[in-house]
Amino acid sequence: MKCLSCKYGDMKEAKTTYFAQLNHCYVIIENVPCLKCDQCGDEFFAASVAEKIDSILDSLEKIASKIFIMDYTTAA
Repeated sequence: MKCLSCKYGDMKEAKTTYFAQLNHCYVIIENVPCLKCDQCGDEFFAASVAEKIDSILDSLEKIASKIFIMDYTTAA
């Protein structure tokens, strides 16, 4: 699959770190599966991964204090 951003690179399976700022905290989710462009580095999440990230963020917003770091593979 060609990159949707640069149109030149190929999208390869990879893992990335996802950062989010919620109302009262920062969340870092490590080892999130994605497709990453080998040319420009742009990342694309599958719909199922994006839904899981949203679910994780919804649950963490209720319990997290300032900074919360977790591994995607343990939450999935």
